[in-house]
Amino acid sequence: MTDLDAFIVGLPKAELHLHIEGSLEPEQMFAFARRNRVEIPFADVEAVRAAYAFSNLQDFLDIYYAGAEVLRTEEDFHDLALAYFRRAAADNVRHAEIFFDPQTHTDRGIPFAVVADGLLAGMARAEAELGVTSKLILCFLRHLDEEAAFATLKSAEPWLDRIIGVGLDSSEVGHPPSKFERVFARARDMGLKLCAHAGEEGPPAYVHEALDLLHVDRIDHGNRAMEDAGLIRRLADARMTLTVCPLSNLKLCVVHDLAAHPVPEMLRQGLHVTLNSDDPAYFGGYVNDNYRALARAVGLGREDLVRIARNSFEGAFLGEAEKAARLAEIDAYLN
Repeated sequence: MTDLDAFIVGLPKAELHLHIEGSLEPEQMFAFARRNRVEIPFADVEAVRAAYAFSNLQDFLDIYYAGAEVLRTEEDFHDLALAYFRRAAADNVRHAEIFFDPQTHTDRGIPFAVVADGLLAGMARAEAELGVTSKLILCFLRHLDEEAAFATLKSAEPWLDRIIGVGLDSSEVGHPPSKFERVFARARDMGLKLCAHAGEEGPPAYVHEALDLLHVDRIDHGNRAMEDAGLIRRLADARMTLTVCPLSNLKLCVVHDLAAHPVPEMLRQGLHVTLNSDDPAYFGGYVNDNYRALARAVGLGREDLVRIARNSFEGAFLGEAEKAARLAEIDAYLN
């Protein structure tokens, strides 16, 4: 292990862009399939890993939704969450804000309560046993219509004291943020934080829409904002947090070489960048893998990595006292 690798391991950090269904490892897929007597279209773990050769976002989503079929019970969602948090704790993730896709499950007959209660139980256990705090973000699937999103928000009402915000994910191209303007306004009126995937495969115009129409508190991905100089200045001036996912970008061909990743230019332009794992079971690495791979590819140094870690706590949906306490952990580590 290099000195920089060791520094990354010890650096306290938050993860703000993690799809909990995307942390389903092939071994878990088979274990849950056996437990729930679910047939899956793979002979063994190696066959699943071989299928993780994507050329674009939709290729990934097809297998992602197939994998979710094995998630049936509260126990499954609890175990899925706890397994993620154990990996996160090993990476010195002190706080995580995890996305979940209720429509992926309710559309196949799994009650909202099974999903939410299972995840929340796993989150509570992770805080008690590992000291990792967390928040839950409900994502709307953008390839479905806004009416379905409203129905999902309605289903979530009994849990809104335990859900911090809403997000927007799934197939980006052809499904602009404007499609969900009204449901985001409703969520905002209900006191929820707002974030949206924008500028991953979609154009800079989608980032503008997320800001101007959805009034988001955070942009997930945001890579293609770098194509619009005015937008870069706007994001920098607003200190808008971008939850960037390098290994995901590479796996989905958003970038073709990590050495060409825009994070160094984002930092140079004053953008509030964080590093995250997105769907780590599918994209080849958890949060420290993303820090290490990008640092090697583009030459990030300790100062850059500390700045990114600070951004992760500053951009979290935490109270000011909680943010200060987490930032103090970074200071203590550096001292």
